[in-house]
Amino acid sequence: MSELYDQIVSQRGSFEGLLARIPGFRGYIDKASRRTADRMIRDHIAGLLTQRVNRLAQLERRLLDDGGLSYMSKTSSVKTKLQTYRDRVKAAAPGYSGFMEAIKVEADDLERLYAFDEAQIRYADRFDEALTALETAITNGEGVDDAVAQLDALSIEANEAFSLRENVLTDLDRKTR
Repeated sequence: MSELYDQIVSQRGSFEGLLARIPGFRGYIDKASRRTADRMIRDHIAGLLTQRVNRLAQLERRLLDDGGLSYMSKTSSVKTKLQTYRDRVKAAAPGYSGFMEAIKVEADDLERLYAFDEAQIRYADRFDEALTALETAITNGEGVDDAVAQLDALSIEANEAFSLRENVLTDLDRKTR
C-alpha cells in the first residue's frame, strides 16, 4: 500500500486508547477492565479447584480399591462441599457490576475485595496441601479419618470465606445506589 497508509497503521493505538480520549469514557473502560479481571481471576481459581476436586475423586477411588468403603460417605460429603465452593467461585456475578454509576469506589474497598480474591487462591493451595495429607494417610494406612476431617473443615471454611467476599460486594453495591 502507500507510505501514508503504513504510517497510519503503524501509529494506530488500540480501540480502547481511542475511547479513553473521549471525556468520561475512560472510567467506563476502567470498570469494564475490572469486571474482566474479576472474571479471569475467578475462572482461574475455579480451574484450580476443579483440579482439586478431580484429585479428591482419584483419592476416593484409591480408598475404595484399598477396602475403604467406610470412608465413602465422608469423602463424598467433602467432595460435594468442595464442588459447591468451586461452583460458587465460577458462577458468582461479576464483582464490579454496580460500578457503572458515577460513584467513586474507595481504594480501601477495592483493597478489601482484592484481599478476598487473594484468599481464594490461598484456599486452592491449602486444599492441595490437605489432599497431600490425605494421600499420605492412605499410603500409610493410618490417619485417614483426621485427613478427611481436615478437608471437611477446610471446605466449610472456604465456603464461609466466599460468603464474606459476597458480603463485601453487597456493601460496595449499596454504596453505588
